[in-house]
Amino acid sequence: MELGSITEFLNNKSILVIGAAGFLAKIFVEKILRVQPKVKKLYLLLRAVDTKSAEERLHNEVIGMALFDVLREQHGASLYSFVYEKLTPVPGDISCVDLGIRDSLLKDQIWNEIDTVINFAATTNFDERYDVALGINTLGPLHLLNFVKKCNNVKVLVHVSTAYVCGEDAGLIQEKPFPLGKSKKGTEMIDIDMEKILVEEKLTNLHSEHAEESAITSYMKDYGSKRARMFGWPNTYVFTKAMGEMLLVHYSRDTVPLVIIRPTMVTSTYQEPFPGWIEGVRTIDGVAVGYAKGKLKHFPFNPKLTVDVIPADMVINALIMAMVECANRSTTSEIIYHVGEFTAFSSMASFRIYTAICYSLPLKVFHLAINTVSYQKPYNDKYTALNRNLKLGMRLAELYKPYVFFKGIFDDANSEKLQIAARETYSDADAFNFDPTCVNWEAYMINIHFPGLVKYVLK
Repeated sequence: MELGSITEFLNNKSILVIGAAGFLAKIFVEKILRVQPKVKKLYLLLRAVDTKSAEERLHNEVIGMALFDVLREQHGASLYSFVYEKLTPVPGDISCVDLGIRDSLLKDQIWNEIDTVINFAATTNFDERYDVALGINTLGPLHLLNFVKKCNNVKVLVHVSTAYVCGEDAGLIQEKPFPLGKSKKGTEMIDIDMEKILVEEKLTNLHSEHAEESAITSYMKDYGSKRARMFGWPNTYVFTKAMGEMLLVHYSRDTVPLVIIRPTMVTSTYQEPFPGWIEGVRTIDGVAVGYAKGKLKHFPFNPKLTVDVIPADMVINALIMAMVECANRSTTSEIIYHVGEFTAFSSMASFRIYTAICYSLPLKVFHLAINTVSYQKPYNDKYTALNRNLKLGMRLAELYKPYVFFKGIFDDANSEKLQIAARETYSDADAFNFDPTCVNWEAYMINIHFPGLVKYVLK
């Protein structure tokens, strides 16, 4: 039997990419342009007020990145003519109805042309403002789904989530959807419409009290964390992402073929377009950077657990493979894929005790001693810097506690089946490899990821 081709599948395809300025989205766009220059069109939704602003973002935040150096070498002086033939920047906002696209002609063109939709849009801050996270991570996917339902030829909608929507579940975590409204703690159901109303009421009250923007931001961050913990999730990010999945799965059934990609902690590129490219200090990298800068001397980890990470280019390879496989199936049911694989303290409690004895108490003594000297400024400056570093360490410890003491194991049966099916079906499957067992993890982290992280932080 003659094998098919993934790159041939991409030939003459029109793809809508949401959140196109994001880390993974840029890797996706680069890969598609590099492996299939005959792709018809990539419509890139960028948060912008007008076309000019969207074009500037495309030039400055996407094409201008070092990530596109391989394409620059391939195309030379003709790169920009090639890119702007294939890429159409679309000003909009996923948190708005119809994705905030105001140009009716462009909107009609997208509805008529696109075959595939990929949603990378997300705010990944663990302690994001609740109103912001709810708008992008929860209601955004629903706005996108309603937009896709108006399209004439869409074969698949791919939504990028996170494996940690599972919260702090232990044991085997399966590649299954969440029932709409089901919480992880207690019997109370999550009413997502009510969450939206509560946020709007809080904002109205804060504005009526003439609260400063900084106070509103602080309140909404705390409110998001409170709502997340109330329903059994550790932070606003994974709580709002979980609700977004709930809405997508519930309202897409029997209408749009849906793929949900749940990567674990995403790290720098392993091979493509070159090793070690990263943008932003991602997840647990914040701890590494804090340590490297001397701001973080100790951090709690469970040394018996594995931190599950996956290189960014492997996430994109898995996404493309799943996209093609789903488009070739004749079903509208959803399918979910998990994508992934220090001298430390064994618990958060021991870390807090250690910190109190070795840092907080001496710092308080130092602060009291300052008051006994006549010239206090240099000592006050030193105290302020030390206290800031201590607060940073405690904040990072609280944010990452669910991950460094994570006791779950991600079932990746669907991902394994996808790899097997790809090898049996597509002649170019090796060009889209996402098998984490082929990675020498120690060599990758030491020789590729950390040098790439250092390069990004120091640039």
